[in-house]
Amino acid sequence: QVQLVESGGGLVQAGGSLRLSCAASGRTFSSYGMGWFRQSPGKEREFVAGINWSGGTTYYADSVKGRFTISRDKAKNTVYLQMNNLKAEDTAVYYCAVDKEANIPTMWRLVDYWGQGTQVTVSS
Repeated sequence: QVQLVESGGGLVQAGGSLRLSCAASGRTFSSYGMGWFRQSPGKEREFVAGINWSGGTTYYADSVKGRFTISRDKAKNTVYLQMNNLKAEDTAVYYCAVDKEANIPTMWRLVDYWGQGTQVTVSS
């Protein structure tokens, strides 16, 4: 069993930065790839960024490539999403996720564990 708790969301102006954290519990955390997804009102949940179990491989949605960086600290059982140059269209609830079968989780329908989500609002 894995439990995920996100933090770090908030209100920021366009062009600003935020750092999201996802604290995980469970002995098998280090074995899983981790991902960040987001969902805004009226839209389907979408993949944002993912990282494999070792932290050596990362993958990003085209919409955030070059602006967002995902990383993980195994000693702290935590995954981070550094978000720079934020845009109004980045406004959404951001979720941390684990897909036990995937090297990097990219498909929300296959996710096994979700966090509760953290709201990110970017004002233009």
